[in-house]
Amino acid sequence: MSTDSIISRLVRKIAAIEFVRSAIEEQADLSAFKRKPGPRIILGVTAIGVSYIIGWPAVALLGTLSVTMQQPLIVMIGGPLVYGLSHLVFLLGMVLAGGEYSWIFLRWATRVAVEKLLARYG
Repeated sequence: MSTDSIISRLVRKIAAIEFVRSAIEEQADLSAFKRKPGPRIILGVTAIGVSYIIGWPAVALLGTLSVTMQQPLIVMIGGPLVYGLSHLVFLLGMVLAGGEYSWIFLRWATRVAVEKLLARYG
């Protein structure tokens, strides 16, 4: 059995999956990205951005303060607390922003990839 026939069978099996079939049949596209995002999505993306600011930069600042003030507890206690807070803010941002745009992109990428595979190995 040749490699092309194995790949062809695999591509056909992938194309038969309900998610893939619906993405192809509905011609999933990225038109949703043309709409203006709502306040919830903007707040979510902002929270994600803030989480990056309070992540490692804040830990580095605490480390610098710890060395400057010769107080190792500042970074030993504050570092994990600030880093944990940054994770919570990131998760809040993900919840607020939601998975809508990720889902739209995933459907589009799936459609494009499988159509190209079908054109080559169909």
